Amino acid sequence: MQDELIARAQAWLTEDPDADTREELAKLIDAKDTAELAARFSGTLQFGTAGLRGELGAGPMRMNRSVVIRAAAGLAAYLKKKGRPEETGQAQDNEQPALVVIGYDARHKSADFARDTAAVMTGAGFRAALLPHPLPTPVLAFAIRYLGAVAGVEVTASHNPPRDNGYKVYLGDGSQIVPPADAEIAAEIAAVTTLTTVPRPDTGWETLDDTVLDAYLARTDAVLAPGSPRTARTVYTPMHGVGRDTVLAAFARAGFPAPALVAEQADPDPDFPTVAFPNPEEPGAMDLAFAKARETNPDLVIANDPDADRCAAAVRDGDNWRMLRGDEVGALLAVHLVKRGARGTFAESIVSSSLLGRIAEKAGLPYEETLTGFKWIARVEDLRYGYEEALGYCVDPEGVRDKDGITAALLITELASVLKSEGRTLLDLLDDIAVEYGLHATDQLSVRVQDLSLIADAMRRLREQPPTRLAGLPITRSEDLTQGTDSLPPTDGLRYTLDGARVIVRPSGTEPKLKCYLEVVVPVASHTDLPAARAKAADLLTTIKQDLSAAAGI
Repeated sequence: MQDELIARAQAWLTEDPDADTREELAKLIDAKDTAELAARFSGTLQFGTAGLRGELGAGPMRMNRSVVIRAAAGLAAYLKKKGRPEETGQAQDNEQPALVVIGYDARHKSADFARDTAAVMTGAGFRAALLPHPLPTPVLAFAIRYLGAVAGVEVTASHNPPRDNGYKVYLGDGSQIVPPADAEIAAEIAAVTTLTTVPRPDTGWETLDDTVLDAYLARTDAVLAPGSPRTARTVYTPMHGVGRDTVLAAFARAGFPAPALVAEQADPDPDFPTVAFPNPEEPGAMDLAFAKARETNPDLVIANDPDADRCAAAVRDGDNWRMLRGDEVGALLAVHLVKRGARGTFAESIVSSSLLGRIAEKAGLPYEETLTGFKWIARVEDLRYGYEEALGYCVDPEGVRDKDGITAALLITELASVLKSEGRTLLDLLDDIAVEYGLHATDQLSVRVQDLSLIADAMRRLREQPPTRLAGLPITRSEDLTQGTDSLPPTDGLRYTLDGARVIVRPSGTEPKLKCYLEVVVPVASHTDLPAARAKAADLLTTIKQDLSAAAGI
């Protein structure tokens, strides 16, 4: 077994084009570190609807240039089989080859992975175009539609830890892949047995200039209402990611006051030195932004995750600053768009608050619920607005059919400006929403694990011994979502409906986490009833968490 493992590692080593991972792997082989070699060669990093995402390092179970080259070759083979004749990558007479556009963030190896993808696409006969420098993921999603590309790739691990990187694939409609495309691409990747069969010319692709970025920024004008107030003052952090320059340009273009930057987190840094996890939702991640807010007294704090497709907002609450939950921002933006006369379908993922459905119903707008992820939300017919609770908002689907933390930041700042002109705040509007629609309070029980089998064990335990009550509330309906529903395709999840509450349990698609999404709805007769309603909701959520944790054994 040891000899076979070392032989596989040596075979991989001979093809590895990266000096860093070659050195790393050679040391493991020389040391005969079978435990570490087994972890890296026990299988292959699986390509799914989130593309690829994993820890950087040598071997097929890590993110590295060899894995990326195989992924790019598999994607190219898929596009050739699925594309129309003019999209096969082989130009006919005067026809241009089909275009694949590639973006990347500022993480370790992102630029290398992007160049490798461009080389593979060029070698496969496609026209490959790299974005000019590290840019937010929404710019790549915009560029696909703007340039008429047949596909796009973004090299990013979003808000994952510094040791990770990833590979996100979009098709020509500008939205992320969904089944069965993921399995079909994975099969083509698996068919790449050796890198020697993958042509990778040293030249032939192009690097775009900032024209695409300028077009994206021009498109952000569509997000705001002509003549709307633009007075709200903000503190902004890009969380060591690539959002800063694009956000500052968008805010200047819109006429907002220039955001006060969190200097310690303003520059792209793949090591994310000031945060444990570069995710605004993680404890402590917003501490520096709140310190800047106490210093500058803005109307609003805005944060992006490192690839700037998510947007967080925080507000003053008494003497302190607090993050608004994704569901709170989702409802605020929905109400703002309704008031502006938005038409079209409002959509959200099943783990997001049911409040959006009530807002859409009262406004007479179509509403749709999808599986988790913007790959599903973006495909909703006649989409006008979509969101999910993990800080993702699509406020201009004609421009970007994905979550976009930059246009969301513009829209929430416009809303804060409108309210400021009325002597009100976002918290005041949240109170009004609670009185009008009922208090929809949400929370999450999220468990990060080292051993992925713990997640499978928890899901199995809940399926074999499902709870009948949570927080004393009877479960009136229990659904195993692997069976699908009338409106949803199958997914690995469980949904419990209670009297005045709802719980969804699912493994994360991008991180080693079990995630449980909780919602309670408490009727509110007037503003004076809000403190009691919030206290009741908080007690219910706390008890549901405790009971669910016990039932799942986590």
